[in-house]
Formats: sequence, C-alpha cells, structure tokens
Amino acid sequence: MTALQEVPAQDAAAPAAVRREALHFALRNGKLVTGLAIVLLLLLLGLLGPVLIGGTPNAYGTQPMQPPSGEHWFGTTTFGQDVFTQFVHGLRTTFAVGVLGGGIAAVIGMLVGFVAGYRGGLVDEALNMLTNIVLVIPTLAVLLIINAYLGVRSVGAQALFIGLTSWPWAARAIRAQTFSLRTRDFVDLARLSGASTWRIITREIAPNMSSYLFMTFILLFGGSILIASSLDFIGLGPTEGISLGLMLQNANQWSAMQLGMWWWFIPPGAGITAVVGALYVANVGLDEVFNPKLRET
Repeated sequence: MTALQEVPAQDAAAPAAVRREALHFALRNGKLVTGLAIVLLLLLLGLLGPVLIGGTPNAYGTQPMQPPSGEHWFGTTTFGQDVFTQFVHGLRTTFAVGVLGGGIAAVIGMLVGFVAGYRGGLVDEALNMLTNIVLVIPTLAVLLIINAYLGVRSVGAQALFIGLTSWPWAARAIRAQTFSLRTRDFVDLARLSGASTWRIITREIAPNMSSYLFMTFILLFGGSILIASSLDFIGLGPTEGISLGLMLQNANQWSAMQLGMWWWFIPPGAGITAVVGALYVANVGLDEVFNPKLRET
C-alpha cells in the first residue's frame, strides 16, 4: 500500500519539477530575456504613451518639417503632425493587429490541427482539403476585391482578414504533432476510460504541446504584424487612425526621403523591425529552453 501511494505523489511532482527546470533555463537564456524585454518595453510605450502624451496623432500643427528637438522628440511631418505622438499611437495599433490577427489564426489553426490529427480518416481528409484551399488563395487579390466594396476599413476588420488567411501552416504543424501524440499510452488510457474527443484533446494532447503552441502563437503574432504593415504601406490599411505601417505609407506618399526628412520614416521602420525581430529572437530562446538538445551549457 505504501508503494502504491507514493506513485501519485511522484506523478504530481513531475510537472512542477519540469516547470521549475524550464523557468531556470528561461531566466538564463539571453535570447529569450532580451527579446521579451524589447517587446515588453515597446508594448508599455504603446499602452502608456498615448495616455501620458495625449493629443490627436493626425492633428495638424503649426511647425511643419521640423527635425527632432526638445519640443518634438521625433520631429514633425510636412503637415506639422508630431511624429512621436504618431509613433506611440501606431505602436498600440500595431500590437492590437498582431494580437487579434495572430490570436484568430492560432485558434483556427489549433482547432483544425487537433481535430484532423486526432480523428484522422475522412475528417482529416476534409480538413486537409480546406487547409490546402485556404493556403493557395491569393491573399492580396482577395483583399483588393474586399477593399473595393468596403468604404471604411477598421483595425478589427484587418486583423480578422489576416487571421482567417494565415492559419493553414499552423494547422499543418499542429496536425503533425497530434498524429504523433494520439498513439501514446496516456491517450489510449483516456480513450478506454470513455473520455470524449474534446476532453482528450484539451486535457491530454494540448497540455503536452503547450510550449509548441505558445511558440506557434509568437510566430503568428509576428507574421500578422508584418502582413498588416505591408498592407498599410500599399494603401490597403485602416482608413482611420494611425499605425506604423500607415506612417511609412504617408512618409513615402509625401516624399519624406526625397526631402531628407529621415525622422519621419526611420522610427516606424525601426519600430516594426524591433517588434518582429524581438519576437523571433524570443521564439528561438523558447525553443532552446524547451528543447534540451539546444540548450547552451
């Protein structure tokens, strides 16, 4: 009886030990710490900056084309708009699109990947066909068509479109991982105990892929920011508000580079690069934390 009672205690302690080990290596991983620090710093700037600074980012000013100074930290545009005010508001919008677009894509990709990988058979074939169809859809062409019928485009609509078109690769990756886990002993035991498909996926398979799912979301997050910035730059972004991509589009439209107004296009470009680059560096760090073979000694 004593030996039987000790087994559950060891099983209960195992996940806690794994978490402590992961936290130990996470705090000592330079890539992860640096990437997350940059992302958190820019996120705080995007969240608190508009509140502390106030004002309207697109409001015209009386000092156009001014270089950076104590009054205007990032200078002004050709219309006298404060570039720093636009930058902090643009950071908030950029993060919002990344979280919403990446979140929608992650949810769809997980649902499709888990169900296809676990059920197999006709269900897998049908979902795989749906994935392939969405994968080959010309995203830009579809957006151009939608743009022709939408007079007003919002950040939410842009994030929704990005999320609905960027999930296929995540679904394929999760499906492959689920295929390898569905034949494990703990899944067979759950199936024999009468657990439903949804319970097995959420209680048995998904927790064993938590680190992989988190890294997938980070990649979708960064990818959504890049897609949104690209759409903004070619003039297919939101018709109201400001984002880092729209700042680049406005700077290009009003010949900031030709006029030597480097302070107009460098901050948004550097902001996009910093956010996306930091996310990918953090993702590499997470891979090293969760994969013992990649850990630095």
